[in-house]
Amino acid sequence: MRRNIRYDFGMPKNAALSETTPAIRATAPRSLWLLGPALVAGVAYLDPGNVASNMTAGAQYGYLLVWVVVAGNVMAWLIQYLSAKLGVVTGQSLPEVLGTRLTKPWARRAYWLQAELVAMATDLAEVIGGAVALYLLFDIPLLLGGVITGAVSMILLAVQSRRGPRPFEFVIIALMAIITVGFIAGLFVAPPDASSVVGGLVPRFEDTGSVLLAASILGATIMPHAIYAHSSLTRDRFGSTTTDAPTEAARTETARIRRLLTATRWDVSIAMLIAGTVNLGILLLAAANLAGVEGTDSLEGAHAALAAGLGPVVATFFAVGLLASGLASTSVGAYAGAEIMHGLLHVRIPLLARRLVTLIPALVILGLGVDPTLALVLSQVVLSFGIPFALIPLVALTAQRRTLGVWANRVWTTTAGIVASVLLIALNGALLWLVLTGA
Repeated sequence: MRRNIRYDFGMPKNAALSETTPAIRATAPRSLWLLGPALVAGVAYLDPGNVASNMTAGAQYGYLLVWVVVAGNVMAWLIQYLSAKLGVVTGQSLPEVLGTRLTKPWARRAYWLQAELVAMATDLAEVIGGAVALYLLFDIPLLLGGVITGAVSMILLAVQSRRGPRPFEFVIIALMAIITVGFIAGLFVAPPDASSVVGGLVPRFEDTGSVLLAASILGATIMPHAIYAHSSLTRDRFGSTTTDAPTEAARTETARIRRLLTATRWDVSIAMLIAGTVNLGILLLAAANLAGVEGTDSLEGAHAALAAGLGPVVATFFAVGLLASGLASTSVGAYAGAEIMHGLLHVRIPLLARRLVTLIPALVILGLGVDPTLALVLSQVVLSFGIPFALIPLVALTAQRRTLGVWANRVWTTTAGIVASVLLIALNGALLWLVLTGA
């Protein structure tokens, strides 16, 4: 019989247990201790690209696109749950599973190349967001701000490498709390009109610009690297499963997976509730207070408009939230990039060394004086290319019994995943078309 080692709930990886000790494995901490991976992955939904898209949508179109934020969050819940389920049941990340399924080396390398470019584009937006926040808060030049953002992200990644996933989760969750307060504080000073918010739930567009912004919101919400990262985070926390254990051990394993999936649903629900609330709050803040104000299509302009309209305290909260967003999301993005390389190419580069290399493109762009807003827009275009390559394999793999066994998706889950994938791919295609044609 093949022996398949796995790790128990929240235990360090040097505490592996054999499948011959089901009684020990059945001992689990409280369900609250199982939460965390989705909250870390959920930071990707609060990155500077989201801030820019939602702020611009609210300032230019008021409450018109409220329904887009809500719909995007619902689809994000399903997608992140499927990613987490893949990691829980198989004990592998999405890149690892694809690395075993793509048997031809050229296919693995081609898939890795597009995923790597997407991860680097994501990192570009996040480092720029952190640099802009440091400029707004302390008047630090953008290039130096990018260096500081990268250095802090390296410290956070060192925590993950040396202390394991749990301390890393605590740090990222703390940054998420700062993000939440920073971005929604203004709503308590100048709340939106409730009837207008309800009216914004009706799906509709006004013109080509509103379609472009809707696609941009979804492109900044459903991000490929968050899909890759979530399966990796659940694998790191919960280890691999036993696939050929004796009957009693198999029953224990089934109960374990069932409990983990229940906790995962709660984890994803909490993470998406927070992310959705913050994204909606950013749009509503702009809709209620910045409608028609010039310059709000950039982070600097939005900050200046908030300072002029709601005062320096709200503007400072916004900048602090933006800084926390950049620091947290770039750390998670670098983690995802490392997992993509390891899973597809079977190459493990030290995480900090990889962080240093991937930081270079962002620093070059900042050093050349490229408009940060333009860089953010271009990063969203690159992200749009990567959406199908992450969504289609995820839905297909989680629907296969040979991959997930009895935990494979039910028909309605697969159907919902297909519908969400088609809508997201179509809207991201529209984003690419509108941007590239200048429509």
